[in-house]
Amino acid sequence: MKNEIDEAIFQVLESGWYILGENVKAFEKEFADYCGAKFAIGVGNGLEALQLAMLAYDIGNGDEVITVANTATATVLAISLTGAKPVFVDITSETYGMDVTQIEKKLTNKTKAILPVHLFGHPVNINPLLEIAAENNLVVIEDACQAHGAEYHGRKVGALGHVGCFSFYPTKNLGAFGDGGMIITCDEEIAERLLSLRNYGQKTRYEYQFKGINSRLDEIQAAILRVKLKHLGERNQKRRENARLYDELLQGTDVITPTEKDYAKHAYHLYVIRSQRRNELQRFLEAREIATLIHYPIPVHLQKAYEDLGVHRGALPITEKTANEILSLPIYPELNKDQIEKVVDSIKSFFE
Repeated sequence: MKNEIDEAIFQVLESGWYILGENVKAFEKEFADYCGAKFAIGVGNGLEALQLAMLAYDIGNGDEVITVANTATATVLAISLTGAKPVFVDITSETYGMDVTQIEKKLTNKTKAILPVHLFGHPVNINPLLEIAAENNLVVIEDACQAHGAEYHGRKVGALGHVGCFSFYPTKNLGAFGDGGMIITCDEEIAERLLSLRNYGQKTRYEYQFKGINSRLDEIQAAILRVKLKHLGERNQKRRENARLYDELLQGTDVITPTEKDYAKHAYHLYVIRSQRRNELQRFLEAREIATLIHYPIPVHLQKAYEDLGVHRGALPITEKTANEILSLPIYPELNKDQIEKVVDSIKSFFE
């Protein structure tokens, strides 16, 4: 995509317009159409997308937001930045997504929203969650920061709840050349509020109706993302093909491979295996020049920054168990068959 991207950047530089210009407007429309939403609002990054989504629904001091602890800390920081309190539920051991059956026992008269995370690119089983939210007048804010193009019963994630939030960090399936984020919604009033909140709370220049923040997707990143969005479908398909090959070659080994439920179309932002000998396996692969990562080694409820919540070890047993076993293998679209075979052969050699 180099030539396309170079030309897109050049055109922005030639225009001399760098903030909230035509590329941002065009990308917002294109991304909304891609996701099946009516409106999209480009923002600075994924954390601020989540934060602004909550601000748009007046979530703040004294409110509670139900979410999970096996996620990038940014998910939970976004709740904290509004002044609200994160309340954790455990996950399912198959998809690592929110265990929807645990939500109702966490509801209080302070609960304002539910924030499911489509972790690693696999959609949360969201229909039962939406039913609980409707019965209790709660807002559903989807963290789709790792799930660009993932589908739930044939619909793109992010457009299933009240708002969906995305990150365009460079390593994402749809990544910018720096930070960037997006919020999508079908609610026109919320969309209008978000357009104001991302730009200091301005209604028109120098006229402020809200206490907003500065969180704007810039023109250069929007131009790059417009190019990359055209290739997202084919690149996601290559990730899925790589995942299928991993699944096939890892059969019979002592690792647990990812699950794809029948309601889901996995985007495979990450291909995450599990092993009780995870740390040894990671060192073994590293010695053979195979890079891996752990997403995420310390659940948020066990982070020092969140010890004030008083959620102690043992409170989220599945979250804590999987955090000690998960390992992300290479899955990027350019990965070839020989490289995947090298990874798998190395894993087999480790267990032998």
